[in-house]
This record gives sequence, C-alpha cells and structure tokens, in this order.
Amino acid sequence: MNKKAPLSHFCIAPTSNIRSALEILNQSGLQICCVIDANGLLLGTLTDGDIRRGLLSGSELSHPVEQIMNRNPKIMRSGTKREIIAKKMSEWGIRQIPIVNAKGIVVDLASVDQLISDLSRPNQVVLMAGGFGKRLRPLTDETPKPLLLVDGVPILEHTLTRFRQLGFSKFTLSVNYMAEKVMNHFGDGSRWNVEVNYLREEKPLGTCGALSLLPQTPKDPFFVMNGDLLTQAQFGHIMDTHIENDAAATMCVREYTQQIPYGVVRLTGDEISTIEEKPSEVNHINAGIYVLSPVALSYITSNTYNDMPNLFMNLKGNNLKIMGNLLKEYWLDIGRIEDYHKAQSDYEKYFRS
Repeated sequence: MNKKAPLSHFCIAPTSNIRSALEILNQSGLQICCVIDANGLLLGTLTDGDIRRGLLSGSELSHPVEQIMNRNPKIMRSGTKREIIAKKMSEWGIRQIPIVNAKGIVVDLASVDQLISDLSRPNQVVLMAGGFGKRLRPLTDETPKPLLLVDGVPILEHTLTRFRQLGFSKFTLSVNYMAEKVMNHFGDGSRWNVEVNYLREEKPLGTCGALSLLPQTPKDPFFVMNGDLLTQAQFGHIMDTHIENDAAATMCVREYTQQIPYGVVRLTGDEISTIEEKPSEVNHINAGIYVLSPVALSYITSNTYNDMPNLFMNLKGNNLKIMGNLLKEYWLDIGRIEDYHKAQSDYEKYFRS
C-alpha cells in the first residue's frame, strides 16, 4: 500500500475541474485519481488515459471530472490479502487500485510497486527448464516445454509471475534443450522487474544435479521447481514453514487417489477376513516443488546426474531433517499431451476466479 497516504493526495471531488485532476496526477505520480463524494464514497476513477480521451472527445480543462471519469473501476475490499490484490492487479494489467471498505468508502490506494516491495523476500528461485518434453511431442519439436502456451502465456512465465506476486524476485533458470529460446524469452528478467540468471547444462543432470553449477551457495533457503508445473501454490507459506521446521529440505506433495478396479480380498492365512469392492487408495506424490537449505548443496556431486528423491534420502541417511508440505491449492504437472489440454480448460476455472 502507499503508506496510508492522505486521501487528498489521490482523491478529488466530482465537481472539481479536469485541470485540478491533472495537478493531482502530476504531484502524486500515482497515475490515478479516485473521484469521491463528500462522505468518501467512491464514484469513479480518473487516469491520464481518461483525461486524454476526454479532451479528444471535446471536453475542456475547465469541465468537471465527473464528465470523463470511469464510473465502473476495478476495486478491492479492505482486509484482502496483499498477495491476492497483487494477483488480481497482474491479471487486470493495472498498477494502482482503490481499496474500499464494506460501504464503498475509499480507505487507501494500492500500487503494484509498493505491494511487491512489502512482500519482498531474499530467497532465490531455481526453475528447472532444461527438459526435452518427449511425451509432449510434436508440440515440443520446435518449442521447449517451458515455453508452451497456456492462455497465451508460456508455462514458465506463469510460474515466474506467481512467484513475483508473492515477493520473490531472484530467479535462476537451468536450461539445456533449446536453451537459446528460453534465454531469449526471459532475458535478464527486467521485463518483469526481476533478476534472471542461467545455469547451462551441457548434459542432462536430473532434477537436482544442475544445482552443483550454481556459482555461489545461496545464503538463505531457496526454491527448486520443475518448469512444467501450473500451480497456485502459496510459496511464501511454504518457505516460512520450511524455515520454522529448521529443515534441510522440504518436498511439496499432493494427495493422489487411485481406485483399484477389482474387489480386494484380504486373507488371514487361507481364511478370508474382508472383501472390499473396488476401494480407493490414497497416496502422497512428489509435486516437483522443493525448498532446500544451503547445507543440502554439499550432498550434491558436481556435474553429475542426480534426482531430488536421491538427495532427500541422502540427507535423511545423514540425519538431516527432511519434511513434506501438503499442497492443497491447484496443481498440474504438464507432462503429457492430455495434461496440456487440461491446463487450457483449467485456467479459466482456477486462475480467473
């Protein structure tokens, strides 16, 4: 939020003239005015674009702002979590949004820059983007899997922006297959106001072997995540829980229910004790999202193929704490053609609500 700036810094009466609105926009640098009545009730908003369109349509600087204001602006309710506000602003493509109470009275103005600053976290995020995507062929014949589009945006970009909304801004991408295409798309990360670096795998190193290529050991716990996931995981909460547990490694897991298509017969010796018709079996599966403390890196052999399950078992064998974090939010591993099609249909349902 804008440190609870006085309403006079970004609010204006509907009868005030357009020139006054321009002065507020110029002085505040917020790119938006809230038009309110005498009781503070939000009537509309006014931006540079609204003024420009109004003047082109024949309005004059002496005319009241109510003639050209947006009467149906996007708003958020006070008390809404910051990460939710940031997510919605990103979806709507806006940088400021009025915050109103239950009566519709303006109480604050949220800006993307301030929200992200407030949520800022020092933890690095390593995204594994080097896979060949063989099960997604022919889609991956010309496009690396992380750049396949979901709702017109690359899978890996959805992940990056999700982390960004939750305060993470330091990214390292591990690349191999069609590395140049991935690197050309993300560049140095400045387009998303983040920092992006790269680990170049000369050969496949598995889901954690590439971590041995990190030029420096991170000072703080860091995320490692597969680059083919679509999720609304609460990354901040996952990191906080890892730190609270003082764990060497945390693996995010999902419940996976599988129905056995036969009647299950349980025996005691040769005697039948129970018969259960087509029961469901619930297991926890690896979700491909991990948090590692710096100590875990010392258990990874340099430039050698290694997978995360092996690392976790190695840590456990050396009496280091490994934890599981149950994901309850939306999660999809886009590893097969049918998963990719499901992601397209799921996006509207889970990411636009």
